[in-house]
Amino acid sequence: MKTANALSGNLRSIQAMLAAVLMFSIMDTIMKMLSAQFPPMQVAALRSLSSLPLVCVYVAWRGGFRSILRIRWPLHLLRAAIGIVMLALFAYGVRDLPLAEAYTIFFIGPILITALSVFVLKERVNGARWLAIAVGMAGVLVVLRPSGAGFLTMGGVAILVAAVCYAVSAVTGRVLARSDSSEQMVFWLMLMMAIGATALALPAWTAVESRHLPLLAGLAVSGFLAQLALTEAFSHGEASVVAPFEYTALACGVAIDWIFWKTLPDQYTLIGAAIIIGSGLYLIRHETGVQSAQAETEHP
Repeated sequence: MKTANALSGNLRSIQAMLAAVLMFSIMDTIMKMLSAQFPPMQVAALRSLSSLPLVCVYVAWRGGFRSILRIRWPLHLLRAAIGIVMLALFAYGVRDLPLAEAYTIFFIGPILITALSVFVLKERVNGARWLAIAVGMAGVLVVLRPSGAGFLTMGGVAILVAAVCYAVSAVTGRVLARSDSSEQMVFWLMLMMAIGATALALPAWTAVESRHLPLLAGLAVSGFLAQLALTEAFSHGEASVVAPFEYTALACGVAIDWIFWKTLPDQYTLIGAAIIIGSGLYLIRHETGVQSAQAETEHP
């Protein structure tokens, strides 16, 4: 039976996850607005540049600058390169796609992390989990609708590749976490992405005007608060309880699409979302059961 402290921790973490989803939704909405005015690579650069000052303040407050240079450089550079590609592709995708559809495709990310963990982290994945992964991928195909009628869009493919990048970045982050601190990881990721994306965006750079400053400020604050809330969400509660609430992003996406662009998801998006979310929830529940069985074996 769960203790009062465990229940309190889960409630606190669920609230933090809901706050993180809201902040990420605001950040993605601003990126969608900016993508209509700037090239995708410049949007990626602006996302990184706007957040960098807040990240520096946070790392300084946490005392992370004392060992900031003692890191695994190759993995940090790889993660930054993946992050740049992910942001640019996401900005490209949401320029044309509704947020709800983009989120639905991006939900494949956590499922891909499970698949990649087999090859990179040498984790064991049984047949049931592989089946859930395959079902999740089928859900993405439902959303993308690759058929002779030409429903497969470049925006949808861009979001799918961005989700793959997210999964690779997450697995790389797990490897880095074995030796580097979270402060080192967040600082170097944002700094390297800011430098790399800006360098790549310079040839086609579009002037940033004063009317864009409120959007950039909102981008910086929402992204920063979202990351803090996400960290808080997994710091106090059980991951199996907290993680499913990440899927509330779909509801946020639908609401934002309707408020700003008066669009609603079609039946294919809703069916695909149900398939992907269902497979994701199964993986979470299955992983919880495996961990509980291992705990009972180790502590009879």
